[in-house]
Amino acid sequence: DYELCEEWGHLYPVPREDLINLHREHLLRLLEMGDMEKALQLLQRIEDPGICLAISEQSLDQHPNLAASHFLADYLTAHFYANLTTARRNEIQALYMGSKVLLTLPELSRVNYFHLSSRPLLMLEQLLMNMKVDWVAVAVQTLHQLLAGQEIGFTVEDIDNLLSKYAEKALNFPFALKEKRS
Repeated sequence: DYELCEEWGHLYPVPREDLINLHREHLLRLLEMGDMEKALQLLQRIEDPGICLAISEQSLDQHPNLAASHFLADYLTAHFYANLTTARRNEIQALYMGSKVLLTLPELSRVNYFHLSSRPLLMLEQLLMNMKVDWVAVAVQTLHQLLAGQEIGFTVEDIDNLLSKYAEKALNFPFALKEKRS
């Protein structure tokens, strides 16, 4: 049905908003089914860059599943980096990095941290608080690789400070040792 509507849009004038809504729903459906190739082809078929940007941003704002969020954040960064405000750019890059970190976690645990996908530092802190040290190691390594040369509102130093803070807390003892004297 989406393809038929798309063909109809080529033959008759369709209001811009309706065209954006149609393509957004089609894109979200393809991403929901996991068909990234067809989703990319759909975005490439859209001739107007303004409409393509609107569709991609609106789709991302619908908070689709993890793979779809990762795909859309990557697409927006790759194709519309210059068209985004600095704040929006940082938000999308943080979501990209957060989704990349989530993809390194065991599949069954991802749902517990999905709500933090746009806040990678907070996700890292949550993993530390939950004593998931092995997962933290992989997450830190992933973030270090992704942050190379990037400015998104936090740095490698922020990650290191967070790790230092929790390492210090792990060494604090809540009681004083008393000496026994004979």
